Parts: sequence; structure tokens; C-alpha cells
Amino acid sequence: MPSIPGDSLGLQPMRCMQVSRGFFESVIFSAGAGFQIGGTAPLPMPRSIRKIERYNPLLCLSLDLQARKFLGDNARFAVSLGLHLEQKSMKTDASVKGYHMEMTADDGGYMEGDWTGRVKTHVRNSYLTVPVLFHYRPSDRWSFHVGPYVSLLLDGNFDGEAYDGYLRHHDPTGEKAYVTHATYDFEDDLRRWAWGIQAGANCMISTRLEATAQLSWGLSSIFPKNYSSVTFALYPIYARIGLNYVFW
Repeated sequence: MPSIPGDSLGLQPMRCMQVSRGFFESVIFSAGAGFQIGGTAPLPMPRSIRKIERYNPLLCLSLDLQARKFLGDNARFAVSLGLHLEQKSMKTDASVKGYHMEMTADDGGYMEGDWTGRVKTHVRNSYLTVPVLFHYRPSDRWSFHVGPYVSLLLDGNFDGEAYDGYLRHHDPTGEKAYVTHATYDFEDDLRRWAWGIQAGANCMISTRLEATAQLSWGLSSIFPKNYSSVTFALYPIYARIGLNYVFW
């Protein structure tokens, strides 16, 4: 039977089910919780965003389940399937120039054009995420993983404010309108499905407790391709730190 992580810690906490020598031998399960910090950002940064004045990452929680199958007699390699309930949220305040906007003024009037001024944005999205990860374990204590993920948007929010600036109607040479305050809300247009890649490391810190850190990099924009209200792609990029309880 393969040497499962944790054997060297004393109590062999991650020994697999002994009912057979079939597929479920060398399978371990874990449940965990953690928090994420990051942002939903354009890559590269468009010239219309001149300066990020403020950034608030907000508190993003995650709950995780994972099944991990070890491969080979020495259990150095494994593949896992996970199920994560996670939040990806942030607030920003930026100075922009020639930034395409569709917004509603405080008097109820709809406006569209190139905005110069300040923009506050609030993103708060909840996802059900399924990662498929490939693991390498150089020692009983440490392991590293990388792989793709796919996410289903459960609840989405993308709104904000435009203030202290002016709008050129329809294009950069259009009629100028000074605006003290307006709002926008694009949550109904958020992409339902998202995908990307994850990479990280795990460390056994006790017989059943595992610390984990990983980076999640979105490869799909949160809005559909050629979306006219936001003219550049926005990718969710988040780092996660958490703890997993390992059982079998």
C-alpha cells in the first residue's frame, strides 16, 4: 500500500479505507475553510484608467470539499476533484479619462459615452467551483498542486458610482455634460460560467490538519465577449489561505 501523507507524523492519520484494494484504496478526503484576497482586474490595465485611488479587498470566505486519489506505490503523485463555495469581492475607487460608461444620473436620466472623473466599483460574486488538480508530494509534510477549474455564478453583483467629472456623449468628441453623481449596475450581464487555473501548496501541521495556500487566476472575463458596457475584459485573480481537516 502507498505511503500516505502524514505517516511520518506519528499516527498515520491519512491511511485509506481498507475494505478493498480497488479504486478507493489510496483515496483521502478533506473538508476545509479559508479566506481569499484579490481583485477583478483588466489585463493589461487600459489607458483610460489613470490611477487606482483606493482598493478594498473585502472579506471573501470559502468552504471546500476535496477527494484526492494517490497514484503509484510511493504516493508522490495524486489527482483530486474538489467542490468549493467561494466569494470573490472587492471595492475600488479610480481616476479615469475617456472611460466608456453607461450610467443613470440622480434625476433618472440615462447617459452613455466617454467619462472623465472618478469611478467607484463594487464587485461581490459568489461561485460554486469545481477544480481538478494534479498534486506532487516531495515529502510527507509538503505537497504542491496545479490544475484547471470551472465555476458557476450563484449570486453576482457589479455596480458603482461615477462622480465629479464629465461625460462626452456617445464618443470622445461628443457633447460634454458635467455630472456630479451617477450610478451604474451591470449585475444582470455577468457571465454565468467562468474558468481558470489554480496553483498552490499544502503543508501538514498536525496528524489531521493541513494548511493550504493557493492562487486562482481567471482565464475568462466576468462579462461576455464583446460586451459593450465594459469595453475591456475583467479577470478574477485571488489568493487563498485556509485549513483542511483530513479524514478517510
